[in-house]
Amino acid sequence: MRFKRNKNRFGLARKPVPTPGQPPRQRHKGVYLLPNLFTTAALFCGFYGIVQAMSNQFTTAAVAIFAAMVLDSLDGRVARMTNTQSAFGAEYDSLADMVSFGAAPALIVYEWALHGMGKLGWVAAFVYVAGAALRLARFNTNAAVVDKAWFQGLPSPAAAALVTGFVWVMDDVKMAGAELDWLAWAITFYAGVTMVSSVPFFSGKDFHFRKSVPFLVLALIPLVFALASQDPPKVLFGVFVLYGLSGYVVYLVRRVRGQGLKGLDIEQDQHF
Repeated sequence: MRFKRNKNRFGLARKPVPTPGQPPRQRHKGVYLLPNLFTTAALFCGFYGIVQAMSNQFTTAAVAIFAAMVLDSLDGRVARMTNTQSAFGAEYDSLADMVSFGAAPALIVYEWALHGMGKLGWVAAFVYVAGAALRLARFNTNAAVVDKAWFQGLPSPAAAALVTGFVWVMDDVKMAGAELDWLAWAITFYAGVTMVSSVPFFSGKDFHFRKSVPFLVLALIPLVFALASQDPPKVLFGVFVLYGLSGYVVYLVRRVRGQGLKGLDIEQDQHF
């Protein structure tokens, strides 16, 4: 009887031969570090916002959510630029968004103004959280047919900016949340419902920075930064208020013209 040697004639270990019918062993796949660092940083900002709201530091909490927005806008772009997209990154990004733009804004506005309204307060906060969860779930299930030009419903980062931007502005002018509880309730409820609506919101994803623009546009950019630096909370909140209303303006104009949503490259619900 001959026994097979476990080494070849060069003294190196032989490669294992797979048994017939047994699938070959696959190498363990890791995760890409760079884009997930941005996602983790955005997740940390959302968590930090919750912690600061629990300590009644509402300006810091609102700023943390806006920082999460910036980081969230970068992780996908970094992944595409470095060709490091992955299914893991997409799922991780959605979970981080649910914390930073779903749970965190609802808890911040609840601690700031809604907790004194009893059941009405937490109902508005829950409507917002549920709206964010449904919005993210719809976006993920429609990922294969998602449009690049329009969003269906208010994006969760914009909804978070609308809610926490209001908290930031009012806290900046030293107005207590208890004095504005009904207005905070209306804004929170509006943001939650609009996220799950079919109203079209411009995404800006079809705008290419490589395209040439008139010189006047380039000259206006420093002016925009100068205006924003004068009073960041009011300027940023004003921008997102206009954006949060723009979808309804587009929808109403098209309804009046008899166009509806036809002709718009927009997400179509495939699983609802």
